[in-house]
Formats: sequence, C-alpha cells, structure tokens
Amino acid sequence: MTVARLQVPPRIVQGDVFKLRLLVQHPMDSGFLRDLEGVLVKRNVIRHLQCILHDKEVFRVEPTTGTAANPLFEFYLRATKSGELYFRWVDDKGYIGELRHNLVIEPANQSQAPSS
Repeated sequence: MTVARLQVPPRIVQGDVFKLRLLVQHPMDSGFLRDLEGVLVKRNVIRHLQCILHDKEVFRVEPTTGTAANPLFEFYLRATKSGELYFRWVDDKGYIGELRHNLVIEPANQSQAPSS
C-alpha cells in the first residue's frame, strides 16, 4: 500500500496563488538495480499521476525511471472556490493510489474597514 502526504497552506484566500506539495512513498524501482542475490529488481515506477479539482485536471505528470524513490511533486494553483482535490496515480504493477483532500477557500474581503 502506498502512502501519500499532502501539504497545503493553513489559510487560502480566494484569488491567491498557493503551493501544493505531494509526497508519495513509492520505491520507484528503475529496473536497472540488482538485489543481494544479483537478480534484477523488476521495474516499478509511477507511470501517471494527476490532480483533479472541480472535475478539471489541474496537474499531470508522467514520471520516468530517473525519478527518485518517494517522489515529491510540487505545483501551484490559483484559489477560486472550495472543493475536493483528488489525486490518482498508477504504477507499473497496476497499483492505483488515491488521495482526497477537502480544499477550503476563504472569501476575499471586498471592503477593508479602516483601523482606528
């Protein structure tokens, strides 16, 4: 079972551009290394990872054998409205990993009252 962790800013205001960081625990075996007995370790890398927000794909990557184990994916989004972030990835063995996160966007203050 693959474990993934998502880092999101604690407060996101509508209109802001914010950074997401997704860490996926995966061996990312290239197929070029040998085990202790000298047998090649079969290739097993994440072939496809995508992020969907509001039924639209907002991020996609197709890693290769050059990607390190436990890859960290980092990208930016513009905050429009709250919704569910859905991450899905597939590896060479056919394992499908998923992560869901409820993204809360705070409304921007249209009028700022002067402080006294």
